[in-house]
Order: sequence, then C-alpha cells, then structure tokens
Amino acid sequence: MNVIETYLNKCETIIEKIHAQKEEIATAANWFAQSILAGRVVHLFGSGHSRIMVEEMWPRYGSFPGFNPIVELSLTYHHNVVGANGQRQAMFLENVPGLAERILRNFALDKKDTALIISSSGSNIVPIEMAELFQQKEIKVVALVTKEHAEKSKSKRADGKKLTDFVDIILDSGAPLGDSMITIEGLQTPVSPGSTVGGVIIINSIKAEVARLLTEAGKPPKVLTASAIVGDEKAKQLFESAYDEHAHRLAELYKNVGRES
Repeated sequence: MNVIETYLNKCETIIEKIHAQKEEIATAANWFAQSILAGRVVHLFGSGHSRIMVEEMWPRYGSFPGFNPIVELSLTYHHNVVGANGQRQAMFLENVPGLAERILRNFALDKKDTALIISSSGSNIVPIEMAELFQQKEIKVVALVTKEHAEKSKSKRADGKKLTDFVDIILDSGAPLGDSMITIEGLQTPVSPGSTVGGVIIINSIKAEVARLLTEAGKPPKVLTASAIVGDEKAKQLFESAYDEHAHRLAELYKNVGRES
C-alpha cells in the first residue's frame, strides 16, 4: 500500500469515529439552532490552524448566518511564517493569560448564546480561558478537540486545566496523537495531519442539522449559494440578505457592550 492509500484509509477511520458521535453532534446542533432561533448567535473561536474550522462554518458557500466567527489575526495570521506577523508570535500570544477576556470584552454576551471552541490539543491558554468565560456567563460550550492528542497534551495553564474542563460537549476530530498520520521509511517524524479532515466533517454535519432544524421551525436559513445552482439574481439576493442578517445579529452583540445586565 502506498502512502496515498494509507492516508485515505486513515481518513476512513476518522469518519468511523465521527459516526460514533452522532448523538453528541445532534445535541450540539440543537443547542446552536435554539440560539439562532432566539435571535442570538453561536460564537466560534479557534486560534492557529483551528481558524480553518471557524471559517468552514461561516461565511462560505453552503453556509448561513447565525454564527459569530471570532478570528483574531494576531492568533491566526501567520502566512509570513517568520518576521512580522509570524508563527512565533502567534504561538506565543495563544498562551497569554487574559487575552480571551480582552477579546470577549467586545461583545455583550447572553445566556441564549452558545459557543463552539476548536483546539486540537485543548491545552493552550486562550481557548481554555475563552471556554471558561463563556461558562461563567451560563453559555453552553461545545469543544472540538483531537481527543487522543488532548488527553496526552500538557496544559499551558498553571492549574493544569484544559479546554475539556470547561465545556458541556466534547467532539473528537478522530485524528491520532500528534495529529500526523503517515510514517515514511527513513523519515523520523510523521507527516500529513488528520484533525482538519475530521474537524471539517464535524462542522458540516452540525451545519446540515442546524439547517434542518431551522427549516423545520419555519425559519429556513439564508444559505450562500452559487449562481450555477440558483441563478445570478437569486444568488445575489441570498448573498445580500445573508450578510444583512449577520450584521443585524452582530448589532445585538454590540448595542449593550459595557452595560451590566
């Protein structure tokens, strides 16, 4: 078996692990749908490459408003790799205590909100504190981690607590310890991670179920859809109305900022 076949087979194993989490995925989707139906949002957060899962949920074609993607460039923009805005700084900042509080200070949170926090290791300080702060506000929190990797990772927090200590549901990307899945003869370290594959499958499984629940409740979502499917006029109308709805939902998060309820 060549390495391509091996990687694809391991991805099939990931899908099997996700199949075993159908009930947890459905529960998370139900919570998220209830937040959206209440006129609120699902807060999404991930630092580093976990940003990929945030953007996979919203905004992109096949997705819809109701989500608040919290994407901090200082934690996620590292395409320069080195130099200004490089990876060293991003990895340092995701372990700065207090940064999560500064980020969430921008929003007026409500217990009708929900949150999804993505962190493969579940051990970096900012995602952990983000979950802790949401729970303090009585907001239900779902974590997407790589369970095997998270269990063997050491928390960067002084008290040793991990992301999974501050969440209501734990979803597992299904990737192995260390994430990379392919061992090559003559190469000491494995390559080709699997957490993004599993993470994207979980994200879109949740998305599909949320869309079903919203539609069933008589509030079908405004889905960003290609003109090749619905035609130019309808695609434009969906594009504008979906982004308008997103703006209106975020306005709710800003209008009472700094006012204690």
